[in-house]
Amino acid sequence: MIILASHSPRRQELLKRIVPDFESHPASINERALPVLDPPAYVQSLATAKGQSLVPSYPGATIIAADTMVAFQGKLLGKPHDRAEAKQMITALGGQTHQVYTGLWVRLDNGSVRQQVVTTDVTFWPLSEADVESYLAEDVYQDKAGAYGIQDAGALLVKSIHGDFYNVMGLPISTLYRMLLAEPQ
Repeated sequence: MIILASHSPRRQELLKRIVPDFESHPASINERALPVLDPPAYVQSLATAKGQSLVPSYPGATIIAADTMVAFQGKLLGKPHDRAEAKQMITALGGQTHQVYTGLWVRLDNGSVRQQVVTTDVTFWPLSEADVESYLAEDVYQDKAGAYGIQDAGALLVKSIHGDFYNVMGLPISTLYRMLLAEPQ
């Protein structure tokens, strides 16, 4: 049995590309209770906490947990609370390169644990006020770290990426696939 520690439709869709049969169960952790660390360490700590919270309920299962954050100039950009905060984020990212970090935590059915952080550099086009307003009018910024999703209208903001495209969507599937292999890495 494989358990995905998330109800995210996007993560479920991506996981189906490498694992056709799994169950999705969200982890119940208090993310605010964890110390805020540098971005790679923070996403790893969140993924670890999510995964470990499900171990008692699914002791013999393979458990997959992930957490994705956007960081700009070393500062984490979470999900915007409102349109004004989304505008602030998108405006700051215009013409700049930022990082998307995903912490992965996998507990295999044999009890071994694997962890990894995947980083992707994303560069936005320079954005005018009209570009930002046009993007915000699409109303797709909610519930997205950094106020954008590369799989929707946010794709129009992106000039280039260096790294794993699927990491920017929230689940770096090629790395995860290798972590799920039974052989030590």
